[in-house]
Amino acid sequence: MSPTSASRRRPRGVALVLLAVLPVLAVASAARSSAWQPDGRRRDVAVAARKFIFEPSTIDVNEGDLVRVTLRADDIAHSLTIDEYRIAKRASPGRPVTFEFQADRAGTFKFYCSLQIDEGCRQMQGTLVVHPR
Repeated sequence: MSPTSASRRRPRGVALVLLAVLPVLAVASAARSSAWQPDGRRRDVAVAARKFIFEPSTIDVNEGDLVRVTLRADDIAHSLTIDEYRIAKRASPGRPVTFEFQADRAGTFKFYCSLQIDEGCRQMQGTLVVHPR
């Protein structure tokens, strides 16, 4: 067999391996998704940060929800930090940031801007309320 014919056959072998592996990956991905979202509920929340306030200042979700937050900074860079969930995300004007987390603990948690660009940033606060199931 010449080197050329061997290299022509290799892609087909790789394709067969991929065809065998892809269904396994799809099942693993589905299992991971169901573990991440036990009840299948996703909450989308848009938060605007500007002139030293968060809008809305309260985010209400249920325990077990997959929370998807889009943070938008309208004037200067701001962050949204939730210590108990180990979240610290920064958005700049014209560059919103989207992140997800599972609300796996019931309770009331403070979120705040951790940047110190302006004195008012230190005063920016809001509340994440995770209602128990």
